[in-house]
Amino acid sequence: MKQEPFVIERTYNAPAAKVWKAITDKNDMKQWYFDLAEFKPEVGFEFSFTVKDGGFDYVHLCKVTEVVTGKKIAYTWRYKGEPGDSVVSWELFPEGEKTRIKLTHEGLETFPPTKSFAKENFVKGWTHFIGAALPNFVEKKTA
Repeated sequence: MKQEPFVIERTYNAPAAKVWKAITDKNDMKQWYFDLAEFKPEVGFEFSFTVKDGGFDYVHLCKVTEVVTGKKIAYTWRYKGEPGDSVVSWELFPEGEKTRIKLTHEGLETFPPTKSFAKENFVKGWTHFIGAALPNFVEKKTA
């Protein structure tokens, strides 16, 4: 049964160019998101990262599927050795000197029905990243 995707939106006190750089530049990303060995906002670019939780290593395997520079990036999101495929998309909407961001994570229902892959874990994680980590990074005043 297909579930509704998880969607979260926030508006930041930062211009869209700064938010775009924060979600597509690996050096910026490691300061608020994940420390990726490499990342390029190019369709077809594949990247991975590992998250350790509860004694397990969750290897995330991702592939960029859509890029509209400065406006949208999407990538597949799955786990090594586990069934399921999902897609994460980030959309930016400039609002003067502010930027509204909309993150959508669809396909969560395709992951195993275990506690590790429960929707509430994704809600908690994305709420942290979109609601706290990213705004704290992009709204910092730079000297």
